[in-house]
Amino acid sequence: MPGLFGPLFGDAEVDAAVSDTAVLQAMLDVESALAHAAADAELFPRETAEAISAACEPHRFDIARLGEDAEGAGNPVVPLVRALTAQVPPGARPWVHHGATSQDILDTAFVLVVTRGVDVLVPTLDAAASACARLVEEHRGTLMVARTLGQQALPTTFGLKAAGWLTGLDVAMDRLANVRRNLAVQLGGAAGTLAAFGPTHGLTVLERLAARLGLAVPTIPWHTNRQRWLDVATALGGVVAAAGKVALDVSLMAQTEVGEVAEGGRRGGSSTLPHKRNPVDSVLILAAAHRVPGLVATLHATALHAHERATGAWHAEWEPLRDLVRLTGSAAGRTHRLLGGLEVDTDRMRANLDATGGLVMAESVAARLATVLGRTAAHDRVGELARTALRTGTPLRDHLLAADDIRQHLSPVDIDEALDPVGWLGSADALIDRALAAHRERTTTKG
Repeated sequence: MPGLFGPLFGDAEVDAAVSDTAVLQAMLDVESALAHAAADAELFPRETAEAISAACEPHRFDIARLGEDAEGAGNPVVPLVRALTAQVPPGARPWVHHGATSQDILDTAFVLVVTRGVDVLVPTLDAAASACARLVEEHRGTLMVARTLGQQALPTTFGLKAAGWLTGLDVAMDRLANVRRNLAVQLGGAAGTLAAFGPTHGLTVLERLAARLGLAVPTIPWHTNRQRWLDVATALGGVVAAAGKVALDVSLMAQTEVGEVAEGGRRGGSSTLPHKRNPVDSVLILAAAHRVPGLVATLHATALHAHERATGAWHAEWEPLRDLVRLTGSAAGRTHRLLGGLEVDTDRMRANLDATGGLVMAESVAARLATVLGRTAAHDRVGELARTALRTGTPLRDHLLAADDIRQHLSPVDIDEALDPVGWLGSADALIDRALAAHRERTTTKG
């Protein structure tokens, strides 16, 4: 949304999809579809539905005025229905909003807003995943050091690290797609009984309303069963977490002392330090990732709705839902740009892998010795030599070659082979293949 901070935490297209205008449009879309659904059930003439539908144009309504009037009713549907009724011919007025309650209109409107916002951001997520897949392919053999608990651990490849990012994005997108498919229309009337439609027409109107809006039909009205919003919150939170994982790794790898990657372009300047190249997209993705869990928690906290209609919990959902979609859109767009333009310094990756003088290969050496010394004894002996190498700042190879008990079992060639990171990558290449295959399957199935 516009303003001082809006562009930092939003995306223009997604922001538009969840704006006040978009919510108004969605409410009017529901009122229009409801009128046509009731006409489908032959509750009133088609001409009446068409008259109501013709009045459901956002430009006819003053959003600011609706917001002011909503304060007296507790929600914007009440003043909207009053204003809409005034817009239609007298003969159609009794049928405006027929059989519905305010929550029916606003719940269904928010379903539409969420689905429309998700439909806008999904192509960007797809593009981000495709950019990530290209990194995986390009760097499947690029050696680098894996880090655990902030420390150098073992050799890996940048391709496998990026495959982890890719799998996270793919899983999150699968979850989001599944949730989006199952979002349902809301129609229950004042207390969830559909009483205003009589004993025979309620389900017909419900089904026709869902069909007209392209939404699922719920088993029963979900006025106080908020599982769908919990699914939405979890799915959107998962997308931002997957994007945040990419941003966190990139921000750490972009540190001056590490220098393995850099964000592309001329972004990231400092107000005081001319030399700075801050990973600004990573920073803002992480800012979104820090905000989103609180919004997810809010949606979980508001899921407790009393009896047949909530007192306050329903109202507390509206803004967090929109904020979740906005922040997800922002994270999606920045992740796409980040992955698409990422600069990878393969020489620096190799230099960092070699920086400890072979210490990251200690496990490989111990594994070769374990066949003759046993696992624990081999682990302890190599660990002793590794600590000496670390203390003296000399290569581990020198200490292995100088140790008679090691040389009894390992020749210089054996030691060099054990210290070669290419030989200690395990199933990295096969795991990359699995990640890429899963990505292709997801995109093929989606297409």
